[in-house]
Amino acid sequence: MSIPTSTSVSESAVIEANQSDVWHLIKLQEFDKFWSKLDKSEWVKGTSSETDVVKWAFKDGTVLEVKQEEHSTIDHFITYSVISSQPALSYTSVVSTIRTYPVTSGKNAGHTYVTWTGNFSSDADAGVIEDAKFKRREALADLAKSAQK
Repeated sequence: MSIPTSTSVSESAVIEANQSDVWHLIKLQEFDKFWSKLDKSEWVKGTSSETDVVKWAFKDGTVLEVKQEEHSTIDHFITYSVISSQPALSYTSVVSTIRTYPVTSGKNAGHTYVTWTGNFSSDADAGVIEDAKFKRREALADLAKSAQK
């Protein structure tokens, strides 16, 4: 019997770097520059110029092709979906968004608040959601390390 679960995840962090330093790192084709779980990140050859598809090769052997769905340099967010996976995913789809916000007052002024959400198809189970939560936390910690250099 499956455990009923939310099919969304949202993780966040305050990164001790200004927004421009953090935002500069958030390019799908360059996630391997900060995310320690990634071995390689590169544009997928043969995709049309209107389609931004990037292949992420993880150190554990998983390979994802992710499609940039939306990108705003004004509102500082990127949305992407997974369009293929080797090995195959146990769920149908996921759409993720990373947003950055400048912290403008208080003790964290000059730092950046970052959120990384994922909205999964209804066939994602509790294990998928928990895994996504921890991967986002690890990736945000890696992003913080890179932005603070």
